[in-house]
Amino acid sequence: MALRFRILPVTAFEQNCSLIWCDSTREAALVDAGGDIERLLAAVAEEGVTLTKLLVTHAHIDHAGAVAELAERLHLPIEGPHVGDQFWIDRLDDQSRMFRFPASRPFTPSRWLDQGQEVCVGAETLQVRHCPGHTPGHVVFISEAARVSFVGDVLFAGSIGRTDFPMGHHQTLIDAIKRELWSLPDDMEFVPGHGPMSTIGHERLTNPFVADKRG
Repeated sequence: MALRFRILPVTAFEQNCSLIWCDSTREAALVDAGGDIERLLAAVAEEGVTLTKLLVTHAHIDHAGAVAELAERLHLPIEGPHVGDQFWIDRLDDQSRMFRFPASRPFTPSRWLDQGQEVCVGAETLQVRHCPGHTPGHVVFISEAARVSFVGDVLFAGSIGRTDFPMGHHQTLIDAIKRELWSLPDDMEFVPGHGPMSTIGHERLTNPFVADKRG
């Protein structure tokens, strides 16, 4: 029994949507369905899994633009983000126009998420940690068993999330990374919202924005 995943870059922003699934039950979820719905559904079919829910790290358009339509079309529950991102959910339509994305619309999560909660995908469990700063309600999903985390726009290979958007805050993001991510094992891989994967240990030592040379 294990958690499997496939990274599916979507939208003009090349956002890393992740298809994750439990290999024993074949139940699956999409993390950050930002767009390109038909491509996402094709990947679900290719893997032969059953999509049972949508997980959302935060509500910027490239991460959440397709959530409302997918949830309605397939009758799927939405888990996440934290309630702090209501501001961005309410503005999904405005965001789509601003960035020239396909039309999007707000959604109401079936379940808001908060620090210390868990989400289940089949028989697999992921921890939820609240990591504000890029947005107020940003959460990350951590699979200790699979040694992989899905961190949205909190941390990247060699960089961190932007904090110059409305309601972003640089020091809050730095504090969240050090509090919630640096405590993870060094060999924990993570899927960022954009770009290549990395490990917590590598970023903790080398990331120029938050490196801690002391270990």
